[in-house]
Amino acid sequence: MTTFAQGRTPWIDHLRAFITVLVIAHHAALAYATFAAFHKEAYILSTHPVVDPHRWVPLDLFISFNDSFFMPLMFFISGLFTLPALQRKGAARFIRDRFRRLFIPFLLGVIILMEIAYYPAWLLSGHSIDIAAYLRDFFTVEAWPVGPPWFIWVLFLFDVIVAMLYRPLMSLSAWITRMRIRPGAFILFFLLSTQLLYVPAALLFGSNTWTGIGPFDFQESRLLLYFGYFLTGAVIGVTRLDQQLFRTDNRLSKSWLWWMTAGVAAFIVQAFIFPGDGLPHSMFFALTTSLTCIAFLGVFKVLSNTESHIGRSLSGAAYGMYLVHYIFVVWMQYALVHIDLPAGVKFMIVFITATLASWLLIKKIPARAGTHT
Repeated sequence: MTTFAQGRTPWIDHLRAFITVLVIAHHAALAYATFAAFHKEAYILSTHPVVDPHRWVPLDLFISFNDSFFMPLMFFISGLFTLPALQRKGAARFIRDRFRRLFIPFLLGVIILMEIAYYPAWLLSGHSIDIAAYLRDFFTVEAWPVGPPWFIWVLFLFDVIVAMLYRPLMSLSAWITRMRIRPGAFILFFLLSTQLLYVPAALLFGSNTWTGIGPFDFQESRLLLYFGYFLTGAVIGVTRLDQQLFRTDNRLSKSWLWWMTAGVAAFIVQAFIFPGDGLPHSMFFALTTSLTCIAFLGVFKVLSNTESHIGRSLSGAAYGMYLVHYIFVVWMQYALVHIDLPAGVKFMIVFITATLASWLLIKKIPARAGTHT
C-alpha cells in the first residue's frame, strides 16, 4: 500500500470525490430549504441565488448536517498532500505551482464564472435583461459575491502559511512518526482541538457571520477551524498513515459505524435540543464536526480502498467540478422555479444534472488528473 508521502491512495481520492459531489448536493438543496429567503433589493442578502416556492423539511436537516463537517473535511484532505509536495518541490516552486493551480482559477471563478452563476438572481429580482446594469449591480450593490470559490483562495493562503512553516512542521511530523501515535490519542486530539478551534470563535463572532474585502470572503467563526484541520492533515500527511493511524484493523477505521452514529446523535442534540447560537449549540456543533469527519475517514478506508475507473475519473475531475458546478446548479434551479413539482423531485433533478454536466465538462478539459486542491 502506498503512503501519502510516496503517492496517492484510492480511499482518500474517493473520499475527496465524494465530498465534492456532496458540495454539489448541498448547493442543489439550498433553493428548497424551509429557511430559504430571497431579497429582491439585494440578492446578496438571500440565502441562495435562487429560492423556490416549493420547500421540503428533510432538506433542512441534510443541509445542516453537511454544514457541520464537509468543509473541515475538505481542508483536512487537502492538507494531507501539502508537506509531501513541499518536500518534492521546495517552497518557491510549491508556492508558484499553487498560485497557478489555485489563485488563478480563483480569479477566473470570481471574474467570470460567478457572474454567469448569479445572473438568475438578477432576473428573479425583477430586472430586465441588461448585462451592463447587472454587472454594475454585481460589483456595487452585491459587493462582488464570491460563491464557492471562497474555499480556493483560503486554501491558497493556508498553503503559503504552511510553506513558511515547513521546517518546524516537518520536525513535528518526524516526531509523530517516532512516537507511533495511537488512534485513541489522535481521536482525543481531534475532539478537543475542534472544540478549541471553533467554540470560542463561534461565541465571539456568531456561527454564521461572513466578512471580507471584495471576493476575499471567509466565515469568521470557522477560519481557525479550517486552518486547524488543514494543518492537522499537513502534519500527519507525511507519516505512515496506513501502518499507523489508518490501519484497517484499528479503532479509527473499524469503528466507523460507531463514530457515525455518535456524530448523528450529536447533530440531533445540536439541531433540536440546543438550536441557534450559544455555548451548548457550539460545543455540540464541534462534536458533530469531529465525530463525523472521523467516521468518513474510517468508512472510506474500510469500504473504498480499491481502485475503480469511476472513482479515478471523479477524483481527477473533482477540483474542476467544484469550480464550475455552481453555474449548473443555479441555472437549473432557475429553470425549474416556476414548474409545479415537489421540492424533493426538483432537488434530485438539479443535483443529478449539475453533477453530470460538471463531470462531463471537466473530463473534456485537458488537466493533470489527481493534482490535489
